[in-house]
Amino acid sequence: MKILEAIMLICFGMAWPFSIIKSFKSKSTNGKSIVFLIVLIIGYVAGIINKILYSNDIVLYLYILNLSMVSIDAILWFRNKKYEKLKN
Repeated sequence: MKILEAIMLICFGMAWPFSIIKSFKSKSTNGKSIVFLIVLIIGYVAGIINKILYSNDIVLYLYILNLSMVSIDAILWFRNKKYEKLKN
């Protein structure tokens, strides 16, 4: 079963580098939802806690990697929101 969990996390994680690059270059929050990003962060934190408490294995590192990428995208959302306010 761990292989299926790893595949899920790898598939989810493949999209984040593109999202981060888009957020960084565009300096815009268009098409991004901070609520969605926060929900994902909570989900990854829950997954990490579950791995630490009940099933500490290599998949934990995929959760940490995905959490890091979603967190970077969330930070960029706040940066971009600041840029948008300065433009107006």
